[in-house]
Amino acid sequence: MNGLHRLDIKQLRVLNYLIELQSLSQVAKKMGLTQQAISEQLRKLRDTFEDHLFIRQGNKMVPTTKALSLQIPILEILSKLEDMLAPEEFSPIKFEGIFTISATDYAIHALLPRLMNKLRTEAPGLKIIVRDFESDNVNELLSSGELDLVLSFPEFVPESLPYKKLFDEQHICIASRCSKLLKKNTSLKDISSSPQVIVSPSRANLRGSLEQWFNSFGLKRNIIMSVPSFSSVPEILYATDMVAFYPSRLLPNDKVGIIELVELPPTFEVIVGWHPRTGKSKIHQWMIQQLECLSSEYGPIGDDEGKLHRY
Repeated sequence: MNGLHRLDIKQLRVLNYLIELQSLSQVAKKMGLTQQAISEQLRKLRDTFEDHLFIRQGNKMVPTTKALSLQIPILEILSKLEDMLAPEEFSPIKFEGIFTISATDYAIHALLPRLMNKLRTEAPGLKIIVRDFESDNVNELLSSGELDLVLSFPEFVPESLPYKKLFDEQHICIASRCSKLLKKNTSLKDISSSPQVIVSPSRANLRGSLEQWFNSFGLKRNIIMSVPSFSSVPEILYATDMVAFYPSRLLPNDKVGIIELVELPPTFEVIVGWHPRTGKSKIHQWMIQQLECLSSEYGPIGDDEGKLHRY
């Protein structure tokens, strides 16, 4: 019998989920079937493709080279089938559902309030769940469908995941609004020797992201405190003599003032990422478009007419 006649959509979905989850029990739970049923579908797939497809290693079903080579063609087939069944036009105002976003502390403050304001008008039936950003589990959570989008920085997202840059961001040096550093010509050397607080959400240590930049000037930072979120920084600075480098879109803040420096750190990108299988999903595409629209309102860094420098 021709191999094509032995394949059905359910088997393609089983193969796709097994490549992503590498677990018979998790695939069974995902598809609402028994583990025995998934095992039977895997047996048929092995016969069809004349390959073992998955090798058990401990608790994992590790895909073979043949299985991995099938992933992209299968995703394309499933995506086209979804397009065939999807309504011809997507209407946000009529959409009802739940969308899960994983966001860094920065994105929660800089993007989500304005996004929700927009969604309440244009997609009132859409409900949003926001989860803490887990850099080590992003791929797994997107693959399993537990996440729809991630708002983060490129270095925290696996290279296998597609993403779009939303905008460039700039770190600004800040201190308590009562700090003497605000009232004099403060140099980067002055800042390097000043006690500093950094934000380190994923790794609890005293090494910030600007070490190489300081080193390029022959300077070493005096980091004495690390916190997991941006929201606590203004309060800490207000009560101490410390300084910090803080994203510009989280300013102004009544507790702190800006230290004007001749040198500024390199800009960094803020992105939205998703899983390849949802690349053509109407709701995913629409949500990404809304984020892009919100981001474009800021204008480029250094544009006096833009909304980036709002201090």
